[in-house]
Amino acid sequence: MRNERPERSSERAKASVALGASALSRSRVRLDQPRPARRRLLPEYDPEAFGRLSERVARFLGTGRFIVWMTIVIIAWVLWNIFAPDDLRFDEYPFIFLTLMLSLQASYAAPLILLAQNRQDDRDRVNLEQDRKQNERSIADTEYLTREIAALRMGLGEVATRDWIRSEFQDLIKEMDERRLFTGESDEGDR
Repeated sequence: MRNERPERSSERAKASVALGASALSRSRVRLDQPRPARRRLLPEYDPEAFGRLSERVARFLGTGRFIVWMTIVIIAWVLWNIFAPDDLRFDEYPFIFLTLMLSLQASYAAPLILLAQNRQDDRDRVNLEQDRKQNERSIADTEYLTREIAALRMGLGEVATRDWIRSEFQDLIKEMDERRLFTGESDEGDR
């Protein structure tokens, strides 16, 4: 009996280890594979697409065409609600519905314009940073070229130019002529 019990306990241990390993492998997350897509309660949107749309709306709101169309719509609204038959009017004199519509339009236009401005600020910041880096590179290149030109000038200071060689030859010719004169006089004096 004693021999059977240790065997049974080791079998149970092996079984529990095997069960534990399979339970671990099922709950273990695979890092080499992407997670499955989860359902979200809120709808997803592309922020870039929304930003481009807001810029288009902001550009339109800043045009004379928008002001003209808005003026035409408001005048038509007011004239319709003043001169139309009573049963066809949908907004009486204080024009509360018109005020509500203009407030609604303004409440959407303001954030869209701000979003477009923020996007433009971001683009301007990136362009400014690129310009700054380009200016730094230009300054570094200019300084390098300045050092190179200075080195060339220093090197040219040691190089014989045509005028310098000509003047040296002329000096040598004068010196040789003077030596001939002196040597000629000394030869005649010796005789």
